[in-house]
Amino acid sequence: MNPYVDLPVTAFWKTAIAQKNLLAIDQLWQPKIEIPARKPIVTAGSCFAQHIGKALARNGFNWHDAEPAPRGMSDEMARKFNYGIFSFRTGNIYTTSLLRQWVEWAFGVQPVPDEVWQDGDRFYDPWRPVVEPNGFASAEEVRVSRQGTVDAVKRALTKASVFVFTLGLTESWKNKETGLHYPMCPGTAAGTFDADKHVFENLKHRDIFSDLITALHLIRKHNSSIRILLTVSPVPLTATASGQHVLTATTFSKSTLRSVAGEVAARGQWIDYFPSYEIITAPAFRGTFFAPNMREVAPEGVAFVMKSFFACLGIDTSETAKPATDEDGGGKRRQDRAGKNARGRDADDPRADPSIECEEELLAAFGR
Repeated sequence: MNPYVDLPVTAFWKTAIAQKNLLAIDQLWQPKIEIPARKPIVTAGSCFAQHIGKALARNGFNWHDAEPAPRGMSDEMARKFNYGIFSFRTGNIYTTSLLRQWVEWAFGVQPVPDEVWQDGDRFYDPWRPVVEPNGFASAEEVRVSRQGTVDAVKRALTKASVFVFTLGLTESWKNKETGLHYPMCPGTAAGTFDADKHVFENLKHRDIFSDLITALHLIRKHNSSIRILLTVSPVPLTATASGQHVLTATTFSKSTLRSVAGEVAARGQWIDYFPSYEIITAPAFRGTFFAPNMREVAPEGVAFVMKSFFACLGIDTSETAKPATDEDGGGKRRQDRAGKNARGRDADDPRADPSIECEEELLAAFGR
């Protein structure tokens, strides 16, 4: 006898992978946290987190929008101004350093920064450079709007039953004088790059781990019942400033994030990890779920990830469930916004072109 004799079939590559059709590979996740359908679920992070929010809302879960669009604003206009993308209007939070900053601002550990970027007569928020497509009319408008988002982050994380956070990047740009990290390099989406002030940093495992643990424990301090579900974005880097080939830079970034997510998830019964990254990128799936550019995840891939997610929760999504009623009465309107793309099709529809906002894609414009 030995310890391998009584292991389940999922423990062996031959029975779990090699002998199965790739679409039949299952049981990839054994949830250790409860994800109740009717209690608020908050999503944030890299681009792929948007798919999770949409799928939760569409399948009857109470995806919570703490910063909804103004009443009367059309769905198309709301998307344009970054409402209903994540649970608050932060835009993509690509790194754990950004997450820590937003959480510390929300709970008063650090002061909300005062920095504003100006371009002509328009003003931009360095931490939300694309939330207003044409910028703000004044620096004061930027600061008021930023504070509104900070308040929304606090409301959401205080109220949430589950917080789903998708880790996206290790590469980051920061202000050398303040030490604060930006979501985008100044001079790309907005602002002006200053080589004396703006420095590149490829965050290391210890930094990512420390920032994530700090953020999650601060959230837990203010919401003792919250549960955390971590994922890693399977989307490769659009561009790298590391000096490496973009393929090896992507491998370094995603491997580091996956390692951190696994280690953090192992530290508490209230923290879990779902393998969306593996489902899309593992060799067993042969790149099937990527679009032709080998970067974007095709709608079929998103659908398979979410089908796997719900199957592991014991939920059959063959017929889309009706949305749960939000505790504040806004669930149906948000579900409609989250669950439909720009053409009004369900995001699970293979013909769909989901409206996913990714600031990082702007970097492609600077390639030769």
